[in-house]
Formats: sequence, C-alpha cells, structure tokens
Amino acid sequence: MSVHQQPELKAAILALSDKEKDKLLIRLINKDKLLIKRLHFQLLEDDIDLQQRIDDLREQLKSIFAHAFKTSASGVSAANFAALNKLIRHANGIVNEHEKITKDKVSELEFRLLILRESINQFSSFFERSHLHQSHKLHQYLAARIKFAYGKWTKLHEDLQFDFRDQLQYILSSAYNSSLASYLTQHDIPKGIK
Repeated sequence: MSVHQQPELKAAILALSDKEKDKLLIRLINKDKLLIKRLHFQLLEDDIDLQQRIDDLREQLKSIFAHAFKTSASGVSAANFAALNKLIRHANGIVNEHEKITKDKVSELEFRLLILRESINQFSSFFERSHLHQSHKLHQYLAARIKFAYGKWTKLHEDLQFDFRDQLQYILSSAYNSSLASYLTQHDIPKGIK
C-alpha cells in the first residue's frame, strides 16, 4: 500500500522533524542499490565521469564477447545456443543498469548496437538455420533486441541518427541475410533505413 493512499500517515511523516526525516530517507535509500548508484551519478559525477563510464563499459562489453568467443565450444548445439543467449542477455542487463543510472540515451544505443554487432560478427554460425529449439529462442530474442534498438534510433535527433545509421544498417542487412529474416519480418522491422 502506498503512502499516498494513507493521507494520515503521509501527514504524520511530513510533520516529522528534519533530522528524523533525514534518518528515514537514508535508511530507505540504503535498501535500493540502484538508487544509490543513480544518486551518486547525479549528485557527485560530471560529464568527464560519464565519458569514463562509457569508455569503461565499452571495453567491458568488448571483453565479454572476446572472452566468450575464445572459450566457446566449437559447433552449433543446443547448449551453445543457450550459452550465447545467456551472454547476450547478460550484456543487455549491464546496459540496462547503465541507462537507469545515467539516463544517457546516446550511449545506450551505442551499446545496444555494439552487442548486436559483436554477436553477428563473432558468432555468425549461430545465425544459420537450425531445427534446435534453443536457436529459435535465441533468434526471437535477437529480433526483439534489433526492434528495440531500431526504436531507440528512431527517437534520436536526426544528427545523432546519422551517427548510428551505418551501424544499424549493417546489423539490419546482416540479420536479413541470416535465419533472423523471418523473425524480423514478424516484428515489422525494415530491411533498410530511409
């Protein structure tokens, strides 16, 4: 139940002394780790710190994919499809946290495209037709991620769209030339950018 649904409780909280409110506020903030990170970013960091975060995350994502490529088992199997799906979901989770903390839409799109590009480039054999159920799950997820990235791209200012146009077109072309084509068609994702 929300405090707004209990007007008496809300009035009592607002009537507390500033010192008591501060103590309650700190206790509540400590229960939400993402909120702590977001407040740290908003209150203590600047544009230089944001750029450092972006550079660090870019390297982290590239490292994750490079390591996965080196250590991945050869051959297309259900386990390998599941492992790649898990890897891509993990990478997207890292980007989700970055976006929730920084609210930076440009770097978010950059990282979404990086994940898709690395997946396509380093694991091209996973984009061929397969009868395995795990391949279907991976291809569905990737098509949804491409649609999500395309949607983010369309919401950017046209100057920023231009900066990402070639990367997005490469991903769309590569995906449409793979077994992802039918999944992309289901999501009404265009073959090219206008």
